[in-house]
Amino acid sequence: MSRTGLAREMGLVGLVATGIGSMVGAAINVIPFTIQRSVPGIGPFVLPAYVFAALPATLAGLAYAILASAMPRAGGSYVYASRALSPYLGFVASLSRWFGLSVAIGVVSYVLIPFLRDTATALGLGTLAAAFDAGAVRLTLALGFLWTFVVVNLCGIKSYQRTLVPLVFLVFVGGGAVIVAGFSFDHADFARAAAMTRDGRAILVATASAPPAPFRLASFLSASALLFSSFIGFDSIAQAGGEARDPGRSLPLAIGISVVAVGAFYLLFTAAVYHAVPWAFVAALAATRDVAAPGLLGYLLPRAWTVAIVAGAAIALAKDLPAMLLAVSRLMFAWAEDGIFPRAVAAVHPRRRVPHVAIVLSGMMASVGILGSHLAHDFFLGVDILVTSMLVNFLLMCVSVLTLPGRNPAIARDVRVLPSRRVQVPLGVLGVIVLGGFLAVHTWKDLSSPAPAGAWYLRSTPVWLVVMAAGSAIYAREIHRLRRSGANVEAIFSALPPE
Repeated sequence: MSRTGLAREMGLVGLVATGIGSMVGAAINVIPFTIQRSVPGIGPFVLPAYVFAALPATLAGLAYAILASAMPRAGGSYVYASRALSPYLGFVASLSRWFGLSVAIGVVSYVLIPFLRDTATALGLGTLAAAFDAGAVRLTLALGFLWTFVVVNLCGIKSYQRTLVPLVFLVFVGGGAVIVAGFSFDHADFARAAAMTRDGRAILVATASAPPAPFRLASFLSASALLFSSFIGFDSIAQAGGEARDPGRSLPLAIGISVVAVGAFYLLFTAAVYHAVPWAFVAALAATRDVAAPGLLGYLLPRAWTVAIVAGAAIALAKDLPAMLLAVSRLMFAWAEDGIFPRAVAAVHPRRRVPHVAIVLSGMMASVGILGSHLAHDFFLGVDILVTSMLVNFLLMCVSVLTLPGRNPAIARDVRVLPSRRVQVPLGVLGVIVLGGFLAVHTWKDLSSPAPAGAWYLRSTPVWLVVMAAGSAIYAREIHRLRRSGANVEAIFSALPPE
C-alpha cells in the first residue's frame, strides 16, 4: 500500500486494458460514420482523415510517456504540468481533461442505448426497439448503466481489473468479426442487399446518382479534429500512476502498446465498414438518425451475425465507463492531495482502498453529461467538448516536456523514455505546432457553425470557457487557503506527491 492509501495492485495488463478501455468504444463504432452528418462533405475521405488524426495523438502519447516515466503518480497530467509549468496550469490542464472525460462518460452512456435498439431490431422486436428510442427510457437506461460501473469502481482495483480485462478481450473479438465481415463484401453486394429493404430502397435512390465528392481541405481538417477524439483515452493510464506496479516502466510501456494497438485496430475497422457500405449511403442515413457500424453491416449479414456484432459493439461501449471513471476520479484525488481542491475529495475507503468520494462525484458529473446529450438531442456536443478539452490538455503536456528541465531539473533527471533533449525538444515543438493547429481548426469550426436553436450553451467553446472560469475560482480560493495556513506552496509543487 502507498502512503496515499491507494493500493499498488495494477499490473501491465490492467494498465493496457485501462488505455484500450478508454479508447475503443463509441469512437470506433459510431463517430467514423455519424461524422458524415457532423462534417458534411467529408464523404469518402474519412479514412485519410483518421490517418492524419493519428499524428497529434502519437505526439501526445510520446509526451505522456516521457513525463510518466519521471512522475509516476496518481493524477497524471495534473502532476506533470503542475511540476513542469505551474500549479495553476497543471490545474487547468487536468481540469480540462477531467471535464472532457466526464462529459464523454455521459456521452458513452447515452450512445449505448441505440445499440440495444439495434439488437432488438435485429431480433425482429420492433415494439421494443421503438421503446428504446423513447426519451424517458433512453435517459433512465443511460443513467442505470453509468451508476452500475460507478459501483464497480467503488468495489476496488481488483474488482475493476476483473471486470475490464475480459470486456476488452470481447471487444477485440467483436471488432475482429466486423473487420472480417466488412472485407468479405463490397459495394455491389451491399446494393443488392439494401435494395430488398424499405429504407434501403429509398436511400439508394437518393444516393445512386451522387457525384464524386471533391476534396475540401476545411472539411478534412474539421473531420480530423473530431476523429482525434477516437485516440483520446491512452492518457487514462497515467492517472493510475498511484496504483500501478513498477510505474516508471509500466506506465510508458502501457501507453505505447495502447496507442499502437488501437491505432491499427481503428484503421482496419473503419476501412472494413466503408469497403462494404458506400459512403453516400452512410451520409444519407446519418442525416436522419444516429448510425453505427453494426447497423450498417446488418444489411449484409444474417440476423444471428448482426445480433452478435451489435452485442459486441454494446460491450465495447460499456467497457469505456469503468476506465474513464477511474481516470477522472484520480484527477480529483490528486487535486485534493495537493491542497488545491476540498480535502474531503482525497478520502480513501479504508477497506476498498479507492478514492470513493472522488468516484461518486465523477459519477455525478457524468450524469450531467447524459442530461446534456439528452437536451441537445445530439451527442456530438459532448464529442466537441471532449476534443476541445483534450487538445488543450495534450498541448500543455507537450509544453511540459519543453519546460521540465528548466523548472524542475531534479525530476527531469529521472526521465527514462527518450531522455535526450535532442529528441525531446523537436518532439515538444512539433507537438505544440500540430496540436495548436488542431485546436485552432476545431475552435473555428465550433464558433462558425450555427448552434442548435441559436443557444450559446450548445457550443463546446463557450461551455469549456465557463467551466474553466468556475474551476479557476475554486483553485484561487483553495490556493489562498493553503498559503494562509502557512504551507510552503513553492516547496509542495517542486516535489512529487507521496507515493
